[in-house]
Amino acid sequence: MKAVVYDTYGAPDVLRLEEVHRPVPKDDEVLVKIRAVAVTRADCATREANRRSGLAVTLLSRLISGIRRPKQPILGSELAGEIEAAGADVTAFAVGDQVFGSTGFRFGAHAEFTCIQESARITHMPAGMSFEEAAAVCDGGLNSLWCLRLAELRAGQRILIYGASGAIGTAGVQVAKYFGADVTAVCSTKNLELVRSLGADRVIDYTQEDFTRNGETYDVIFDAVGKQPFGRCRGSLKRGGAYLATDGFRNLILALWTSRIGDKKVIFQIPPRYTQKDVLFLKELIEAGRYRAVIDRCYPLEDVVEATRYVETEQKTGNVVLSIDGGRAR
Repeated sequence: MKAVVYDTYGAPDVLRLEEVHRPVPKDDEVLVKIRAVAVTRADCATREANRRSGLAVTLLSRLISGIRRPKQPILGSELAGEIEAAGADVTAFAVGDQVFGSTGFRFGAHAEFTCIQESARITHMPAGMSFEEAAAVCDGGLNSLWCLRLAELRAGQRILIYGASGAIGTAGVQVAKYFGADVTAVCSTKNLELVRSLGADRVIDYTQEDFTRNGETYDVIFDAVGKQPFGRCRGSLKRGGAYLATDGFRNLILALWTSRIGDKKVIFQIPPRYTQKDVLFLKELIEAGRYRAVIDRCYPLEDVVEATRYVETEQKTGNVVLSIDGGRAR
């Protein structure tokens, strides 16, 4: 089968398309023929061993992923496709079923096939959804769901989402509205109408207004892109408020520190713990018309380097997806 592989850490150019052995499912696994897969921040950070986050994080990343070279040569986790084969003990899925989900930090989805446990983060695709749309669901959807649950976001609370037009941000606006929160979304000029269409109660154009200086305060500030540190956001939090981080080693330390001192807390727990129930939850939101994945660009698998470079511009709107063999779901 074809797969995008890398055997050294570095820039997007270390990625290459190669023929590799097709995996064989175990008794409790399904073999998924992948039709679309996302390119995410996690893919990019893992490929370069988190070099942009400082030496300490780079060393930690290499301890996990491989000290000298990556132990898992195939990236990609958020996928959609069809069941090609099922292990002897599998009962929930059958050959031909259309599915979507996430392999998490096991990766392995930038390929034509991958194996996933029946009980892992995978479920049947909503009717009428394309493979590309389904592959774009879980990156932002699972990340935002995890963060907002940690903050115990509830109806009537005020939340500000910074970076509301990215994969996590567009998902966060919709999940926060489902929880009944009052949502202020911060993004660039070109994405104001998109974010409004996702349900934001008000929007702030960060090129025109600094939310930390307008006098407004929030129960939760969700930094969906890792651009606004807690120190900058603290004054915009209400007493007892929570700052939600999506990355940054410093936030691990701040989360420990603020859990003991002060009345405004940093919430950052890794690794996230997603379950199959979480993917089912997102599917139910989609079927109820309360969630949609936003896609910026789709590329063929062989253009993975170009797609990755675009993700690393940090200018994408929503998700970037690789299509494999083309076509839409039935």
